[in-house]
Amino acid sequence: MSNRKHISVSTGLLVAAFAVGILLLLYPSVSDWWNSFHQSQLIASYDDEVAAASSAERDQMLAEARAYNEALLEQHDRYHPTDAFHRRYASTLDVSGTGMLCYVEVPSVNIMLPVYHGIDDDVLQVAAGHIEGSSLPVGGASTHTVLSGHRGLPSARLFSDIDQLVEGDVFLIHVLGETLTYEVDQIRIVEPNELDDLEIEERRDLATLVTCTPYGVNTHRLLVRGHRIANDAVPAGAGEATRIDPAQVAPVIAAPILLILLVIVLVRTRTRRNEDGGDNPAPEPSPHANRGAQQNDAVPDGAARLGEPEAPSPSDTVPSADPSPSADSESSAPFEGDDLC
Repeated sequence: MSNRKHISVSTGLLVAAFAVGILLLLYPSVSDWWNSFHQSQLIASYDDEVAAASSAERDQMLAEARAYNEALLEQHDRYHPTDAFHRRYASTLDVSGTGMLCYVEVPSVNIMLPVYHGIDDDVLQVAAGHIEGSSLPVGGASTHTVLSGHRGLPSARLFSDIDQLVEGDVFLIHVLGETLTYEVDQIRIVEPNELDDLEIEERRDLATLVTCTPYGVNTHRLLVRGHRIANDAVPAGAGEATRIDPAQVAPVIAAPILLILLVIVLVRTRTRRNEDGGDNPAPEPSPHANRGAQQNDAVPDGAARLGEPEAPSPSDTVPSADPSPSADSESSAPFEGDDLC
């Protein structure tokens, strides 16, 4: 009985270990899928809010954003604004009152993310953030918008794949029903406090994607900069490319394999327990043994012939069949730049 309990406990622990392993394996993919679904819902809601606004309302919001960008050029310390200028920033381009001002798309690496005001950690855990002190993302001469996103989170991809971009790739910013297209022209890795590459350049329309690097170490910043191009300059189908991430496919393949292995282990464990005969009844005594005992009873005392062994008494008779194993014989089953991303 104790050995059977030991087998049950061992099997339970094995099942629990497999279940935990499968959950850990699936967590990144499931969590990323959930975040992607949530992000797509936010983007759809943003598009609905923009569509519901009148043309005059959209024009007014764009005009306010461009006026903010003009005023930003006069700021001596753009990354440390006054309280009044910060309030102006936070209220501009806030279409739905949630803080979402646009969304960014990177077709070549299948990224589509909402963009919120600021780079607070609660924003960067689920979306991209617009760095206050950079131009608002409405385009125009002498503007440089900077969007930041985390890299290497187990729960969401976010900007994890922008290191795969090369010069000539494009990314798009969708704002108030308009699409701004940027072609990558510079990729740099800098120290966290090096902000020179984020400066506004006269008469240029620039946008930069920022994330941490190296992957998982995060001691430096990866800057992927693009300059504005016409939307019709984007190659046909550029926004339709879908890349299959091996890290997301692997758990889908591995989970069924682990489940099959678990079933095999459980079946073999149960079969071994049954073969060990822990619950088998003892066999019936052999009829030949009973017949021999009856013959011995018919022989008078002292009548045994010379050289013939004395017949055992009935109480000493042992069945010829092997006894079933006892329980004891049963074997057991084995923003100072540091805040950019």
